[in-house]
Amino acid sequence: MIEGVKSGPVPRYYQLMEFIRERIRTGEWMPGTPIPSERELSERHGISRMTVRQSITELVNEGLLYREQGKGTYVGRPKIPQQLISLTGFTEDIQAREQRPGARLLEAGMWLADEDTATQLRIKVGQPVCRVRRLRLADAEPLAIEDVCVSFIGCERLLETDLEHDSLYRILTETFDMPPVTAEQEIEADLAEAEDAKLLDIAPGDPVLRTRRVTSTRRGQPIEYAQSVYRGDKYRFYTRLAREFR
Repeated sequence: MIEGVKSGPVPRYYQLMEFIRERIRTGEWMPGTPIPSERELSERHGISRMTVRQSITELVNEGLLYREQGKGTYVGRPKIPQQLISLTGFTEDIQAREQRPGARLLEAGMWLADEDTATQLRIKVGQPVCRVRRLRLADAEPLAIEDVCVSFIGCERLLETDLEHDSLYRILTETFDMPPVTAEQEIEADLAEAEDAKLLDIAPGDPVLRTRRVTSTRRGQPIEYAQSVYRGDKYRFYTRLAREFR
């Protein structure tokens, strides 16, 4: 009588979520393709549109689906993982996924360090640093906004490099002989603000991941302070933990 969703102890919204998951798992609904509308799912399964909306919202929050304003709901693509075991940059992460990394330069210039930046880079407030803001892309799709401040003697020469098409870590390593060696990074969940949402092609209030990373050279001197905003539906972080026994 009702395809996929039946009366019983299991809530109908959860049954519909499992139905949608199965369509995606088997490849019947492919990444990037639209799913049936709320009205179609409601009629097909004999449940209310409110129940359908609850199921879809849960799956959007999980990243399995994503919404595009004025268009509909689509099957999400697998999230891009960034491992937290070794130090890598955005370009390396995307290439490891066999995707094409890219960037759109939003801002680049010399900037006077504020108190937070000075503290992180262990420099004086007001000291000039090279600041670069880029929209990071994978296969031309926006994934993250990076706001990076770099400090070293001669850092203004970074502005002469191709920051739109080249990896910052590669430039630091090969052009300036200052390879990033260690980093400390913080990650927190947040909701997208209007300006970030527009750049990332998501809706204001959609989930995002905010990171703060301080990267140091082989001598332990901080060289980069990066604040980034990642799309929560496209990116995930992972690490490997081991328990020590004494």
